[in-house]
Amino acid sequence: MLPGSLPPALTDWFAAKGWQPRSHQLAMLEEARAGRHALLVATTGAGKTLAGFLPTLTELIEAPSEGLHTLYVSPLKALAVDIRRNLVTPIEEMGLDIRVETRTGDTSSDKKARQRVKPPQILLTTPESLSLLLSYPDAGTMFASLKTIVVDEVHAFATGKRGDLLSLCMARLQRIAPAMRRVALSATVADPDGYRAWLAPDGDIDAVGLVTGEPGAPPDISILLPEDRIPWAGHSGRYAASQVMRVIEANRTTILFCNTRSLAELIFQDLWKANDKSLPIGVHHGSLSLEARAKVEAAMADGQLRALVATASLDLGVDWGDVDCVIQMGAPKGSSRLLQRIGRANHRLDESSRAILVPGNRFEYLEARAALDAVEAGELDPDLFRPGALDVLAQHVMACACAAPFEQGALLDEIRSAMPYSALDDETFERVLRFIADGGYALKAYDRFKRLVQQPDGTWRVTHPQFVAQHRLNAGIIVEATMLKVRFRNGRQLGRVEEGFAATLAPGDTFLFAGLSLEVESIDGEDLIVRATSRPARIPTYGGSRMPLSTSLADRVRAFLADRKEWDRFPPDVHDWLEMQDRRSVLPRPGQLLVETFPREGRHYMVAYSFEGWNAHQSLGMLITRRMEAQGLKPLGFVASDYALACYGLEKVTDPASLFSPDILENEFVDWVQQSHLLKRAFREVAVIGGLVDRQHPGKRKTGRQVTFSTDLIYDVLRKYEPGHLLLQAAWDDARARMTDVGRLANLLDRAGGTMLHVDLERVSPLAVPVLVLIGREKVATGSADDDLLIEAEALAAEAMGA
Repeated sequence: MLPGSLPPALTDWFAAKGWQPRSHQLAMLEEARAGRHALLVATTGAGKTLAGFLPTLTELIEAPSEGLHTLYVSPLKALAVDIRRNLVTPIEEMGLDIRVETRTGDTSSDKKARQRVKPPQILLTTPESLSLLLSYPDAGTMFASLKTIVVDEVHAFATGKRGDLLSLCMARLQRIAPAMRRVALSATVADPDGYRAWLAPDGDIDAVGLVTGEPGAPPDISILLPEDRIPWAGHSGRYAASQVMRVIEANRTTILFCNTRSLAELIFQDLWKANDKSLPIGVHHGSLSLEARAKVEAAMADGQLRALVATASLDLGVDWGDVDCVIQMGAPKGSSRLLQRIGRANHRLDESSRAILVPGNRFEYLEARAALDAVEAGELDPDLFRPGALDVLAQHVMACACAAPFEQGALLDEIRSAMPYSALDDETFERVLRFIADGGYALKAYDRFKRLVQQPDGTWRVTHPQFVAQHRLNAGIIVEATMLKVRFRNGRQLGRVEEGFAATLAPGDTFLFAGLSLEVESIDGEDLIVRATSRPARIPTYGGSRMPLSTSLADRVRAFLADRKEWDRFPPDVHDWLEMQDRRSVLPRPGQLLVETFPREGRHYMVAYSFEGWNAHQSLGMLITRRMEAQGLKPLGFVASDYALACYGLEKVTDPASLFSPDILENEFVDWVQQSHLLKRAFREVAVIGGLVDRQHPGKRKTGRQVTFSTDLIYDVLRKYEPGHLLLQAAWDDARARMTDVGRLANLLDRAGGTMLHVDLERVSPLAVPVLVLIGREKVATGSADDDLLIEAEALAAEAMGA
C-alpha cells in the first residue's frame, strides 16, 4: 500500500516531520483494512506504537465516531502513561478531535465512573483494570462499539497468569463485539506462531497476520574487562564501579540495569563513591514509592540525569530518546532480556544501540560472550506457553457473574476460545464453578464461601451484592510478596528474609544469618522462628528467587567449554582457567553432566556442573543433602550458582549417580514441598487470586499477617479433609513450576544417569573455584566481607591452578 492511501491529515503530519511511513506501519494498516488480526514484531525505535495505532487514527479520521473504538493494554501502569504522552502529541499536532484516556488502579473513582458512561475513543489500561471493567453490568454497552484491542509488549506477560487473564478478557470482548480486531506488539519474540495462536480467537493462527519490522542497525555490544583480571566469584560487577563511572562521564545519558533490587541499591552507592564530578545519578526499582519513581522518570524525561540505575522496572517501553548507552551489571541471563534492555538506548532505527556488559566472574564472562553471540545470530530465548491457571479462571468466572447471570455451556465455549484454556474439560470447569459456588466440600458449611448459585432456569448468578463489591475490591493477579521476620522464640528479632527463601525451609533446616548458624523451629504467620545452633549451616544463602539462566545461553556456555577453538576469543585469564581445568580434570561435553569429588580441609566436596540455573540448583541442593543424610554421608551443606551445585559433608561421595536418580522428585521432592512452607505460600497466592480470601474490605486493607493466617487456616483444613481441592491442585502446579524450576530439574535428573561423568580428584579443580567461593561469602560479616572473600578466592585459586 502506498503512503498516498493514508488520510491527508496523516500524510501531511508525516511530511511536516520530515518522515516517511515505514513499510511495517503501512502493512499494519493493510491488515486492518482486510479485517485481520495482526502480530507486529519490530525492534525498539521502529515506531511500533504508531504502527499499532495507525489503523485507529485512520478509521477515526475517515469516519469520526463517539464511543470506545480502541483499547490499548499494557503490562505496566507507567507504560500506559508514557504511551499516552507519545500518542496524544501526534493527535494534538494533527488537530484531531480524538479523546485518549488512561484507566489503571491509580485513576480516580469519579473518572472511572464517567469513563463507563462516556468512554473516550481510545482507552489505555492494564489487564487487571480491563477485567474489572468487564465485571460491570454496563460492560456490554461500553464495549459494543469496540473495533480494536492493541496488546503492547505482549512477550512480557502472555505466557504468565496476567496473560491468562487478558486472554479470557479478549474472549469476552469478542463475544460483546464480534468484529473486534486483535493486535499485539513486541520487539523480542522467539516463537511468532506461538504468539499468533495465543492472540487468535479459538487459536486460529491463520487469522492473525505476522508483520515484521525493518531490522535496523545491529546493536553495538561490548564486554567491559577489569583493569587487572576477571574475578573468580561474585555476580554483580561491582568491582568495575570506577570504570563504569568513566563510561557515564563519556556519554549523555546511561541506564545501568541490575538483576535485583538490592544490587541496584549497592551499585548506586558504589557509583556515588566513584562520582568525583558529582554528576546527577538516580535509582529506580519496584520497591521505591510511586512518587519516588515518578520523580526519577520525570528527571530522565527532562534530561536532568546523566545515569539511572534500574531493575526490570524499566525493561519495558519507557522511551527516552537521549539515552545513548545501556550497561548491564552482571550477566544478562537471556538474549531476549538483553535485547529488550539494549532497546532502551538510542531510539533511532538507523543507528546502533550501544550496550556494555559487566560480567561478575569467569563463568559470567562466558555467559556474556554467549549472549553477544546469540544476539548476533538472532537467537532469542524460547517462549514457554502452558495451560491457563485455574485460580485465574475462577477470578474471571466471578467477574463474568458480577456483570450478569450466565449460562454454563455458553461461558465454557467462550472460555475455550481463549488459547490457554482451549483444552479445558467439562469436569474441571464444573469443579471451578462448584468452588466459586460453595468453596468446595470441606468449606461448604460456611456462608462466606457461597458466592454463586444455580437458578431454576440453569443460569448462574451471584448470591449477594456484597460478593460483587468484594470481587471488585480484591480482583487482581499480582500478589505482593511479604518479608518474614527472623526471630527467636523469646521475641528477639534478627532481621528479615524474603518469603521466597523462607518458603523452602522446613523445621530442622539450618542457615547462616546475621553471623549466626540458625535452626528453623517453625514458621508462624509472618515470623520465621529460629534458635541458635552449633550445627553447621546447611543452606549458606538466603537470597530470594533470581532470574534463571536461559537454556539457550546455558547451551552456548557448555559449547564454549568443549570447543578449544573458541578459547582464543577469551581474555588470557579465562583461557588459562579453562586450559588448567582441562589438564587437572575434565571439561564437560555438551549434554554431559560432569560431577567432581575431592577433599579439602577435612571436608568432602561434590560439585555438579549442570547449568540449569540458580533456582533449580537451589531446589536440587535441598533434595540431595536430604538424600545424603539418608545414606549416612553426613552432609554439612550446599551452595548453588547458575552453573553448578556444590554439596559438602564429612563422608566421601563414591556413588553420585544414586544421589541424582529421577525418583528424587517422587520421594524427597514431595516430602520437602509438603514439609516446607512452599506449598502454603503457593496456596496463599492462588487463594487470593481465586477469590477464596480477601485482601481488603471497604475502607480497610488486611495486613499480610492477616491474609497469611486466613489462608494457612484454610490450607490446613483442605489438606486434612479435601486434599483434591481445586486450589490445592493449583498451588501444586505453582509450587512445582514457578517456584522451583522443577521442569529443568526433571530434565536434569532424567538425563543424569546416562550422561554423568564422575571424576574423583585429589584437590579442588579450577572449574569449582567460582562456586566454592560462594560458601565463604555467607560466612563473613559485612564490612570486611570483600577483603575476606578476596583472600578466600585467591587461596582456592592458587590451590586449583598451582603446580
